[in-house]
Amino acid sequence: MEYRSLGQSGLKVPVLSFGTATFGGSGPLFGAWGNSDATEARRLVDICLAAGVNLFDTADVYSEGASEEVLGAAIKGRRDRVLISTKTSLPLGDGANDAGSSRFRLIRAVENALRRLGTDYLDLLQLHAFDAATPVAEVLATLDALVRAGKVRYVGVSNFAGWQIMKSLAVAERYGWPRYVANQVYYSLIGRDYEWDLMPLGLDQGLGALVWSPLGWGRLTGKIRRGAALPAGSRLHETAGFGPPVEDAHLFRVVDALEDVARETGKTVPQIALNWLLQRPTVSSVIIGARDEAQLRQNLGAVGWSLTVDQIAALDKASAVTVPYPYFPYHRQEGFARLNPPLV
Repeated sequence: MEYRSLGQSGLKVPVLSFGTATFGGSGPLFGAWGNSDATEARRLVDICLAAGVNLFDTADVYSEGASEEVLGAAIKGRRDRVLISTKTSLPLGDGANDAGSSRFRLIRAVENALRRLGTDYLDLLQLHAFDAATPVAEVLATLDALVRAGKVRYVGVSNFAGWQIMKSLAVAERYGWPRYVANQVYYSLIGRDYEWDLMPLGLDQGLGALVWSPLGWGRLTGKIRRGAALPAGSRLHETAGFGPPVEDAHLFRVVDALEDVARETGKTVPQIALNWLLQRPTVSSVIIGARDEAQLRQNLGAVGWSLTVDQIAALDKASAVTVPYPYFPYHRQEGFARLNPPLV
């Protein structure tokens, strides 16, 4: 397993990490993803650790804390061997203080997460969404207090806009508070919006990307093909409306290219999609999920080899879309291109 620095921090993380939204799954979204109990989860953790995957990602909103509870049970007795990342800020109830990143909410959320996980510290705490109702200074001062108390070691964000991250980093620098080192983002061959704004920001400011849904919300598993009906067992029947949209024409153009590379390499479609991500700038770790041992072992096969330059170029071409304003001039006009060379 390869390990990379998480952004500009000193923390080393595996290039593949394990997402535990399938642990204790319940409800229309997380129940469709999976519902591994503690025994099943312990086996998946065993396989991950044997392969060198020691970073496990969860969130308080995953099945209303059940994911954290199951993960805590699965790592019991081996806390020193794992890195735990969890997230908070999304709504957990209808109360006035059940959502957001206020001092009240963050302190309570961390205490609850520590209890559910059976630990006294979090390796990485990420804000799951920007809270426009709470002053940035209040958020960062609270995170600083949690770090100083030893309850949190590193901080990051997820699903933030570029300006929200930059404002937060500026305030953190002004007061000497902990800077965000991680940005958990949606990024895949059928969802490359991360590249237009957040990737350049990550390069400039030293944020490492933790990639969620690297298989395009289950569309790049190799089970979806041009001219074929959606498989009966696909979770997309229940969850497609929850995830990032994608046009069929774009999806099948990418799937065709993936299948071509699969024939050349002898690798599976998801292994190729994951390996492509590992070649991208700023990516510290790609979060893989699995409902069972077979899925996990297949995803682990995405490391230990690399796509060729030509194969990457073919996938880049198939997945390319017209970039939005104000980024498109940099790609179309020579003068702008000299000032802002493309990252990828």
